[in-house]
Amino acid sequence: MKKYFLTVLFVAIAGIFSAGAQVTGKWKTIDDETGEAKSIVEIYEKDGKVYGKVVEILNPAKKDAKCTKCKGEDKDKPILGLVIIKGLEKDGDEYTDGDILDPNKGKTYSCTIKLDGEDKLDVRGYLGFSFIGRSQTWHRVK
Repeated sequence: MKKYFLTVLFVAIAGIFSAGAQVTGKWKTIDDETGEAKSIVEIYEKDGKVYGKVVEILNPAKKDAKCTKCKGEDKDKPILGLVIIKGLEKDGDEYTDGDILDPNKGKTYSCTIKLDGEDKLDVRGYLGFSFIGRSQTWHRVK
């Protein structure tokens, strides 16, 4: 009985701590080519899917930048406020089956995100196969 109680207690505590690690929140994006911080993206859940919107641009010279190379409904929209992650679904410990927009290049890629601890987010954009793409590590904003 004592072992059973300890097992239940351990599972309950583990559940509480794992629930604290969420992809939702604000994340500082880091350019994988230059290593510079670019923006703050707020990741949120809507209708069971995960989205990410640019809520702050860190380079003062680019605060009023528009997505001039984007196609479709995002064409010429301000990057500030632009939803760049769309429709990710939870799949185990990852979020997959959505897209990510690179507003500087105007291109949309398939996307996978995964927590690396509580304060790092591995973001992968790719075309076709996951091994053909780019990865970035974003850092949680507290």
